[in-house]
Amino acid sequence: MESTGGPYLNTAAVTSPVGIARLLQMMLGCATFSLVAHQGGFSAAYGTFCMFVWTFCFAVTVFIITCEFTHLHSCLSLSWGNFTAAFAMLATLMSVTAAVIYPLYFVQLECYPIGCEVRDFRIAASVFAGLLFFAYAAEVFLTRAKPGQVTSYMATVSGLLKIVQAFVACIIFGALVNDSQYGKYVATQWCVAVYSFCFVVTVVVVAFSVTGKTALLWFPFERSVVIYTFGAVLLYVSAAVIWPVFCFDSKYGSPRRPGLCAKGRCPWDSQLVIAIFTYVNLLLYVVDLAYSQRIRFVSHL
Repeated sequence: MESTGGPYLNTAAVTSPVGIARLLQMMLGCATFSLVAHQGGFSAAYGTFCMFVWTFCFAVTVFIITCEFTHLHSCLSLSWGNFTAAFAMLATLMSVTAAVIYPLYFVQLECYPIGCEVRDFRIAASVFAGLLFFAYAAEVFLTRAKPGQVTSYMATVSGLLKIVQAFVACIIFGALVNDSQYGKYVATQWCVAVYSFCFVVTVVVVAFSVTGKTALLWFPFERSVVIYTFGAVLLYVSAAVIWPVFCFDSKYGSPRRPGLCAKGRCPWDSQLVIAIFTYVNLLLYVVDLAYSQRIRFVSHL
């Protein structure tokens, strides 16, 4: 009798190296948020963020495995290769952030005052959170574009950097809203406009790549991305010069942290975070521009 299930199921989705990495992601993600929800506990914005990361990544990973195993992804109006590559990079960044934040705010070596059982659950959750990060990083490593390989844009170094750039911009925005006093000068408002513009355009580039709609545009998408990246480098150079001057020069701000500034609610701290990540994103855009000269991407893979 002819088998009825073989042609309809893609066993490589769970037996290939990438498939095994995704199964590990699913199991480790489930174990992490289950430990936290059962006994480890979480609170405040930091704990809520960590739980969101683990549950969100778990849900999307289950969705990806299900679609690939059943071939349902062929029915979706997505560039599947771009989507999975973009999510793997995003999940790597989110999971490493949660793996650092959770133990930093919730793990302690002493049993008092939370109790030894709760402490042990939190330590175990932190270990699984670290392993989860390595599982997502492994997928990025396995699916990244190899030299001479025709692949989806989001799997290239330039495509992966787009996700990192957007993620770093989110960190900058978080610091901006944390009483950074960016509205004090027109110059610092210009910097906020730079961060916002580059973030929006980067997200649009990722969205067009993931949806596979780049071929429908009336202008050459690949050339436009390179031109935009060059423009983003120039904009970030201006922000990298202006922001430190108007925040840390004694004429406009404070070169040193004020002694009476409350921890966690100090504008100077937020300004320092923004300055650091401005230079991080500038470096990312420069590297992106260098790599974008060497690639040719395919939007429909």
